[in-house]
Amino acid sequence: MSLLPILIWPDPRLSTPCEPVGAEGVTEELIRDLFETMYDAPGRGLAAPQVGVMQRVFVMDSGWKDGEMTPRACIDPEITWRSDETGEVKEGCLSIPGVSVPVTRPTTIRLAYTSAAGERIEEELTGAEALIAQHEIDHLDGLVTLDRVDEAVRADILSIYTAQ
Repeated sequence: MSLLPILIWPDPRLSTPCEPVGAEGVTEELIRDLFETMYDAPGRGLAAPQVGVMQRVFVMDSGWKDGEMTPRACIDPEITWRSDETGEVKEGCLSIPGVSVPVTRPTTIRLAYTSAAGERIEEELTGAEALIAQHEIDHLDGLVTLDRVDEAVRADILSIYTAQ
């Protein structure tokens, strides 16, 4: 296992959508390295393109910082349903260190994905799990949190971020 370097925005790979890969296209080593890198960062989710691997894969663990490990590796994930109810949360991103922005997302989703064991799973996620999964799928679609805020907020953040 090894720690992988996390790409920092505005690396162009963070704006590049990933193609589906299938369970056979993802190595166990990549999944282990993504988890190790995420926990070390320390984050609650990490998508493969954030480490320069352009595959539709992400890992997440919404509970580990609170003492309850809930690791989940998602290959070729897709959201099959979104609730009408939304919530706004300040989201940070390992690829945009030091920046948190308010993002509005559905509070409940249905997520379909292939597990690392090759099993196709569909489950309903709520709360932090739903938000993390949506954030990581954004990465797979070539989006970052700054793409989810209005232009005025984005301009303010960019003026501060680029001045650092």
